[in-house]
Amino acid sequence: MSFREELELREHQNFSEFAAFSDQSLGRDREEPPCDMRTIYQRDRDRILHSKSFRRLKGKTQVFLAPEGDHYRTRLTHTLEVAQTARSIAKALLLNEDLTEAIALGHDLGHTPFGHAGERALNEVCAGGFKHQMQSIRVVELLEKDGKGLNLTKEVRDGILNHSTAGNPHTLEGKIVRICDKIAYVNSDIDDAIRGKIISDEDLPINCIKILGKTLRERLNTLLHDIVVNSRGLNDIVMSDEIRDALVELRKFMFENVYVASEAKKEEGKAGYMLKALYEYYLKNPDKLPEFYRNMYERDGEELSRVICDYIAGMTDHYAVLTYKDLMIPRAWQIL
Repeated sequence: MSFREELELREHQNFSEFAAFSDQSLGRDREEPPCDMRTIYQRDRDRILHSKSFRRLKGKTQVFLAPEGDHYRTRLTHTLEVAQTARSIAKALLLNEDLTEAIALGHDLGHTPFGHAGERALNEVCAGGFKHQMQSIRVVELLEKDGKGLNLTKEVRDGILNHSTAGNPHTLEGKIVRICDKIAYVNSDIDDAIRGKIISDEDLPINCIKILGKTLRERLNTLLHDIVVNSRGLNDIVMSDEIRDALVELRKFMFENVYVASEAKKEEGKAGYMLKALYEYYLKNPDKLPEFYRNMYERDGEELSRVICDYIAGMTDHYAVLTYKDLMIPRAWQIL
């Protein structure tokens, strides 16, 4: 018996009956020989962790564009916080931590530079629209590894695709990531907004604070404990009505006071304008796209609009700014 098979046996001995067992995965689109050391979901986690798109998350906005300070979240730190929170719940409920972690690490791979401002800009110009969860699937199925994709399992891709509010993952592990994404960004964004003096502790809805807690740590403990207590023994991931309603109200507060109309969002119009300008440039000059993307359009028959969005969505904030400057702003010159 290989070490992988021992791990698979251990899952059946220790996991809940509602867990997604590694040896019962629906598999990959392209069959591969199994690894002697790692389960199928562990391999997916490692592939995501070592991908280029995962590394680029460190240079992408979470909420605040180009903040002055080293302690604000990026898309990468958000992803890691989602993964840690989701793993804690999966472990407590005796579900598959490896599948949970793989979904969490991959859920935002398709996010644009400049956060949701970038997503809105590409959605306005891209034929067929643009949603980051759909782009994350496109990244892992097509764009990574020079067009080969990561060949992830169906369960991981299902969790990535359905992590947004409207999604409905088919596994409990996917459901955990879906709710932990909201828990992570609401609470972490409160922390960043207070650090940036956009809001203060006193601004937070008093009824939410009474129910969830005053500090980030207290709120996370309350939310995670509530999910574990109310989901134990169920084939679902649920929260109590009181806690869920408090989280929904807190999320609404953040949209009204931070995400939409705040000092920190004033620069988003410039970010959206810049990405739209890049899109229009490449639409008129597809020959200026990098070779990989030109081949997708010219050789593989991919729609030009989608290919341009693939390229722009993969940029970090810094790279998008540099590219815009290079293409749109005259360079200084010298008279010798």
